[in-house]
Amino acid sequence: MQDAAYDRNARFFDADYADYLDDLPTIEAFAQRTGGPLLELGCGTGRLAIPLAQAGYQVTGVDLSPAMVTIARDKAARAGVTQRVTLIQGDYTDTPLGGPYRLAFVVMNTFLHLLSQADQLAALRHWAAHLTAGGLLLIDVMYPDVAHLASFDGRLELEKSWTDKETGHTVMKQLARTVDLAEQTLHVTLVYDEVALDGQLRRILAPFDLRYLWRFEAELLLKQAGFALEAIYGDWGLSPFESTSDRMILVAHLRR
Repeated sequence: MQDAAYDRNARFFDADYADYLDDLPTIEAFAQRTGGPLLELGCGTGRLAIPLAQAGYQVTGVDLSPAMVTIARDKAARAGVTQRVTLIQGDYTDTPLGGPYRLAFVVMNTFLHLLSQADQLAALRHWAAHLTAGGLLLIDVMYPDVAHLASFDGRLELEKSWTDKETGHTVMKQLARTVDLAEQTLHVTLVYDEVALDGQLRRILAPFDLRYLWRFEAELLLKQAGFALEAIYGDWGLSPFESTSDRMILVAHLRR
């Protein structure tokens, strides 16, 4: 796991993903189906855990990054949901997580930070041990387009920019990517350029790797970990998964 990168960009995370709302309504719909308690694996700054707690669910979130968890705890306190949110700083592959839970979810490619099949399988088995019989697991990952991946040549690309609400500083997010197709590994460096009001520039680098998954590889991992696959979707609108899908959202339940 790669906590250092997320410690470096933790203070930018909420502004970076302020407009990303695709997953929350669907996760809440699954939570309505299963009931609580809920477990978020790789909870970051509480982007999902806190609104789910505000909706009345008991939520536990775990994240490896101390900086992310600190921000999440502060946000939970300000939102008045500390009685419904438990936040754990630790490695989600082996940290005791409490429970058992009726629904667990890991979104936004967080599962891909596990860089070997052994680590992926160990994580799935660890999560299974914290679910109720029949408990549900949702995994949201990018679905690889080999031609697109092969175009990554390490050049720095501007992704977005925004004005920090607290400081008034301009923040520019850039990224550089290369891929090792043989190892199914994407090498990413996020670059945050923060320009102060006096023009002074501060640059923060956050490098990390992702090991992408193919559909049947993911299905086999789930089966080996004791899960039965219910469905695969191509987006958070629950469209059918197709070869052109950008996302792969796997829904599986723990076999009784």
